[in-house]
Amino acid sequence: MSSASDARFWDRISRKYARDAIADLGGYERTLDRTRALLNPDDQVLELGCGTGSTALRLAGDVRRYLATDLSAGMIVIAREKQAASPIPALAFQVATAEATTLEAGRFDAVLGFNYLHMVRDVPGTLRRIHTLLAPSGLFISKTPCLGDMNPLLSGVLLPAMRAIGRAPYVSVFWQTELCDLVSSAGFDILAAENHATKGDDRRPCIVARKRSEAPAAP
Repeated sequence: MSSASDARFWDRISRKYARDAIADLGGYERTLDRTRALLNPDDQVLELGCGTGSTALRLAGDVRRYLATDLSAGMIVIAREKQAASPIPALAFQVATAEATTLEAGRFDAVLGFNYLHMVRDVPGTLRRIHTLLAPSGLFISKTPCLGDMNPLLSGVLLPAMRAIGRAPYVSVFWQTELCDLVSSAGFDILAAENHATKGDDRRPCIVARKRSEAPAAP
């Protein structure tokens, strides 16, 4: 499968995705509160993998500008429908990935990626791109399933089988320690790695990282 096929997968299930309830609402609210406390009213914020825009609609009113992006046009259509019902002047939705040339280097005070990095095909490359997009000392805030720390049957058997029959998109498998190493290697200082789950340990650390002034080393 390619990025284009991933986009088609999310387009196809976008309406169902929008109807699904959040599995751990308490954990989601904790992450929103933590993120909101780290943002400033004058910030320009980029969200990657915004899905149908639920998080963007909750956070965009607290900052100067909030650009929410997703590779799925179907997801962005739904996000814009939600925005039309509850307009927020600071918020814009766009079909894009981190690599989009329309995203200006050094522009953003914070980049957010919730349930995002495990869907990325080139995690090190995407993290280096995020580093480039951030202003000096900007923050990268993510919350991502670390499938390597979960049941090995999920990552080793079930997911490959579902991908083979078109029932799942590409998913990256990594451990929390590995993910933290990748974030650090991309030019970030990790300020926190927290578990916000209210229903046990779901292995989705919320990582807060600050951009170091020096550029990350070339791969």
